[in-house]
Amino acid sequence: MALSKYSVGETGLPKWQVALALGGTLAAGAALYYYCCLRHHPKDDPKTKTPAAAAHDDALTRPSPTPSHNMTPLEKAQSFKNKGNKYFKGGKYAEAIKCYNEAIEACPPECPVDLSTFYQNRAAAYEQLKNWECVLRDSTAALELNDRYVKALQRRAKACEVLKDLEQALEDLTAVCIIESFQNQATLVNVDRVLKELGRMHAKEAMEKREPVMPSKHFIKTFFESFAEDPIFNSVDKEKEGDVDETEHPPEKNTSNNGYLKARQHLQEANYGEIIECCQNELANPLTPHKVESLLLRATLYQLRGESKRAMDDLTALISIEDSDLKMLVNALVKRGSLYMQHEKVEDSLRDFDRAALLDPTNSDVFHHRGQIHLLIGKVDAAMSDFKKAVDLNSNFPIAFVQRCYTDYRYAYQLGDKAKVEEVMKKFEEAIKNFPKCVECYVLYAQVLCDQGEHERADSFYIKALEVDPENPTTLVHRALLILQWKGDLAQARSYITQALEIDDKCELAYENLATIEVQTGNLKRGVELFDKAIPLAKTEMEMAHLFSLRDAAVAQLKIVEKMGINIPNLGSL
Repeated sequence: MALSKYSVGETGLPKWQVALALGGTLAAGAALYYYCCLRHHPKDDPKTKTPAAAAHDDALTRPSPTPSHNMTPLEKAQSFKNKGNKYFKGGKYAEAIKCYNEAIEACPPECPVDLSTFYQNRAAAYEQLKNWECVLRDSTAALELNDRYVKALQRRAKACEVLKDLEQALEDLTAVCIIESFQNQATLVNVDRVLKELGRMHAKEAMEKREPVMPSKHFIKTFFESFAEDPIFNSVDKEKEGDVDETEHPPEKNTSNNGYLKARQHLQEANYGEIIECCQNELANPLTPHKVESLLLRATLYQLRGESKRAMDDLTALISIEDSDLKMLVNALVKRGSLYMQHEKVEDSLRDFDRAALLDPTNSDVFHHRGQIHLLIGKVDAAMSDFKKAVDLNSNFPIAFVQRCYTDYRYAYQLGDKAKVEEVMKKFEEAIKNFPKCVECYVLYAQVLCDQGEHERADSFYIKALEVDPENPTTLVHRALLILQWKGDLAQARSYITQALEIDDKCELAYENLATIEVQTGNLKRGVELFDKAIPLAKTEMEMAHLFSLRDAAVAQLKIVEKMGINIPNLGSL
């Protein structure tokens, strides 16, 4: 499958940004709605603002008269502020702070917006001195007096980020996004940075407490299909088809043994929940002849359950065994390399893949999975080379073949190479002809057709994919997203995703996209509930961080719209 779920949504924007702005095809005009609500708030009405409030925070051009007995209290306060601005301009921040102190003391309480400006100017001076606690204090004081003060929100967000109060930083930046009608790119960049850091922090905490979850049988089947040369799964698959000599694993041993041979039988019968215990029984025997196989199979199930540390320990133990079977060793290196990448240890990941490629340069799995890593780190040329190598080594490996097509298409499309795009489109048709039972061929081709604006054709290929595998929940989710982009039909999209969850109630992708739809249509609380269902199903910390980022964005928006008293319309009816 394409790796876009870790980066952008259907619009090309990060999903959190689409959701925050209620943007995309579902919610055109929503940002303008927010803007209009905010523009007419009394605190922001130009008619109600004093000259001090209307001025830029750090305006330095106004003359600085000496306070006199004839001045009103507000005029005296403004005079102190202007004097402080002169010191600020000259880099004398301590002196500026003293002037702002006097401005705050002189300002009458019936001028809250002016007073908020003085607090904010003092916060700016403290920021220059890197006194973040005082920046936080004064920005908060300014916001208590004027809760839509953009500069104060931005400055407090910066202080909170430095002080690691990321939830408050995100909440303040979300408020700025709404006030600015999502038009300020610098603010969006800041939100993206905070969301990623917050997502990683929440994911790290959650992974430590996470209960292992065995994914659905369909997910496990798809996982094994991504390996053309998995030594254990392939031998079990051959047994199932009757291609293996029964003397190798006699039936009576398979049924009586409660160790590795029994684990193989469970694998053949898709009883995945029993496999780990059987492998443990086998490994309890120090003289077992199946140590390597048991370690590899147990590690694979740990990986599927999201127990990456245990999986890593087993794979490392296997890799350290001298004279291990070459296929077993290489498969372990590929799986450990993928686990390193899930923990963002890129150098360790590539080191394992390079070693695997050196040990077995004819193994297509090595190059297919290394191509995925290269895609994730943005090395598209290397990814294309790896996918080509995987297909050259094994032309009957459908997943590698279609992944190569998809990567070549994205590269050609980004370059604007129309001739290459046409060439790749023919390759997709070749993939479907050669591998008519491979769902991924239909799904990725449908995504490409959608990219080309050929929505009706794209839908026809999703339908064909469902004919091949009616119980494939991810195909239903992708079809739902197509229907949204093509027709904006919320009811139908929800129906398809609901069907996906009826097939597989552990389908993380379904929960994630249904949650995003709910957030996009203003149902923020429901969206958060659905993200809460998706998060425990994440297999890796990287996936979990992605989901937490989306959830955190929805939670922050929910807090702000409630605080600002904005009624979110049901945008599906607009």
